[in-house]
Amino acid sequence: MLAAVATGLMTTAAMADGLISIIVTDPANPYWRTEGEVAKKTAEGLGYKANVAAHKGDTNTESTLIDTAITNKSAAIILDPANADGSVGAVKKAVAAGIPVILVNAEINQEGLAKAQLVSNNAQGAALGAETWISMVGEKGTYVELFGNPADNNAATRSNGYETVITQYPDMKKVGREVANWDRTQGYQKMQSLLQANPNINGVIAGNDEMALGAIAALKEAGKLDKVKVGGFDGSPDAVAAIKSGEMQYTVLQPVAVFSAEAVKQADSFIKTGKTGAATEKQLFDCLLITKDNVDEYTGPFTLSQ
Repeated sequence: MLAAVATGLMTTAAMADGLISIIVTDPANPYWRTEGEVAKKTAEGLGYKANVAAHKGDTNTESTLIDTAITNKSAAIILDPANADGSVGAVKKAVAAGIPVILVNAEINQEGLAKAQLVSNNAQGAALGAETWISMVGEKGTYVELFGNPADNNAATRSNGYETVITQYPDMKKVGREVANWDRTQGYQKMQSLLQANPNINGVIAGNDEMALGAIAALKEAGKLDKVKVGGFDGSPDAVAAIKSGEMQYTVLQPVAVFSAEAVKQADSFIKTGKTGAATEKQLFDCLLITKDNVDEYTGPFTLSQ
């Protein structure tokens, strides 16, 4: 009996000294960089080794990174999935290898594989953003939307949330929508095209801050920014700076620092006890609004003082 207990303690100790592999989308984006940095710091604080890699939205790269994590005998994998459908296979591989997977930021379209899926409450955040945007743009006019990566469920959830609120105002007409894949450069390019077709818009609503910041650059270049209200989503440092300067009206802050740390803590719990400690697999974290009225309460990457 004592030998069995000792063996169990040794196994737990060995696991606590193991590797947690963290796979994000693209650290060039400050949102995903924060996601990886916070997860790594949390893992190391709990006594694990940790590394961060990026799939950049490519499911083949993601699959290769999962293979590497398996080869390295990771104790757990923290994954921001590349594709709601296309990442299912990669998660299945890790699970078959006996490695618990905790998903952050984005979901996959299958439950029961990942031990937990921790995401922002995108529907709540989108409604919050759209209501604020209407209050700033007004209830009449024309606007365009910049849409995120269609393979990411968050893009549709945010867009649908915007639509649900804005369609309550029949005199506010959407005259264009372009996919800009969460990217600032694409946001800039797509905004240029949208402006050529719709030069007199008075609003832009974007699925994330990077696309919104690209739109702002295009609007500034065209000399139209003073006539157009722009809203974003993420709560990035650059968006906060744009709010302070008056170039962006608001951003919806995703608590990425909170749920990235929580994901690692749940992975640690599962490694040691076989349970995450959470009541459900899917867990939603409410978003917060940042405007000129509270922007000074921003205390660092993706956090507001409470």
